[in-house]
Amino acid sequence: MKLEIPDGEFAGYIFDLDGTLVDTMPLHYQAWDAAMRDAGLKVTLDEELFYSLGGVPTLRVAELIAKHYGLTIDPHRVFHVKESHFKELQGNAALIEPVVEVARRVAKTHPVAIASGGPRDVVRRSLELAGLAPMFKVVVSADDVVHGKPSPDMFLLAARQMGVEPTECLVFEDAEPGMRAAEAAGMKWVRVASRR
Repeated sequence: MKLEIPDGEFAGYIFDLDGTLVDTMPLHYQAWDAAMRDAGLKVTLDEELFYSLGGVPTLRVAELIAKHYGLTIDPHRVFHVKESHFKELQGNAALIEPVVEVARRVAKTHPVAIASGGPRDVVRRSLELAGLAPMFKVVVSADDVVHGKPSPDMFLLAARQMGVEPTECLVFEDAEPGMRAAEAAGMKWVRVASRR
């Protein structure tokens, strides 16, 4: 994987987690497929639909998938079922080495942060299982903001907690909502091709 990093000096670096640092997206897909079937979905969850929602907070994903298929669901119940399935699979995730390598390098000299649409406990556990938790002192999750990606709120909060101006941050993202959020925050971004 070749990362196209824009020229310039950056004071802080913000990383999405799922599909950016850790290859969890196929595991999330399996968990969503199981949870939506449990909620009444009679077909296999469309992968394109799932990947188009990358970075969107989990509760909102449940609502959007249900709407797409015309299902009436309790989003909180589906959320909990999905997270339960994901936690069973979580230990199987591999690191996305080119991005992890960048994170390790820049963390030696600059503040780094996580900005993930996942719930805080799942994000923390993913970082711990991947051995990345000690590197990230700043972790922003869906639990920390009212509006998730594509709103800029997560990235702005991460910049504030790092003590860095938003325009001086570089974001690493694999999903369109996250890239739009980075732009809305006034940040440059690097696309991570998470789907191989």
